[in-house]
Amino acid sequence: MMTRTGSKKNVDADFWKGRLGVARAFKRSAEDALTMAEAGTDANPIISHVVTAAIAYVDSLTAKRANVVNQQDHATAPKLLRDVLGAALPATQVNRIRRILGHKDASQYGARPATVDQARRLFDDLVELANWAEQQL
Repeated sequence: MMTRTGSKKNVDADFWKGRLGVARAFKRSAEDALTMAEAGTDANPIISHVVTAAIAYVDSLTAKRANVVNQQDHATAPKLLRDVLGAALPATQVNRIRRILGHKDASQYGARPATVDQARRLFDDLVELANWAEQQL
């Protein structure tokens, strides 16, 4: 049963597994796109995949631990993760999540191209986040 409560939504006990699959798929897609990207390529689509993967990793953690996921404003995802994990959430991961999510609007709705180097740096952050998240699951 899924019900909304403010900016979070209650989810079924196995919901986290689906979100983990989504996270892995978007991470893989971003990696594939980075491999093929040439200098001068607008990397916003790659960054968008990185952002979506990060959101799905956070969702998988909060869903597994507390049967909730963030809704609406994804900038609040680190707060929900902190609420769920408490002191077990390292500041380095919060900073990574914020850095990645800070590119959501520009990569998905903006008009300015992003560089492949920007995408690669954010992907490196995603890899670190993903490795940590997978250990928590």
